[in-house]
Amino acid sequence: MPIKQKDKNCLQNILESINKIDNYTQLFHNADELYNDNKSFDAVLMNFVIIGEMVVKLSDEFKQDNSSVDWSNIKGFRNIIAHQYFGIDAEEVWGIVLNELPNLKRELEKAL
Repeated sequence: MPIKQKDKNCLQNILESINKIDNYTQLFHNADELYNDNKSFDAVLMNFVIIGEMVVKLSDEFKQDNSSVDWSNIKGFRNIIAHQYFGIDAEEVWGIVLNELPNLKRELEKAL
């Protein structure tokens, strides 16, 4: 089934945010280094919020057709960042950057 333009736009925004996160984190070697660079850490978190917002805007059909992606966890992480900002675990963020974003990027590029 062809992808709807609205979904395509959301996916492109998510991919742009993933690329920004990659760019913002490439010079760091661990979670502490990232966390101690306030601007970079804040920029990474903001892009995770954007990713979560775009996931909410994706059609249910698209999410069902691409059920290998854990859409609810992505949205949930956005909610944690937005509502518990000062309780964010830098190690968790770092782990997502290293272990989850590359897979998400591959899945979304396949869908496009």
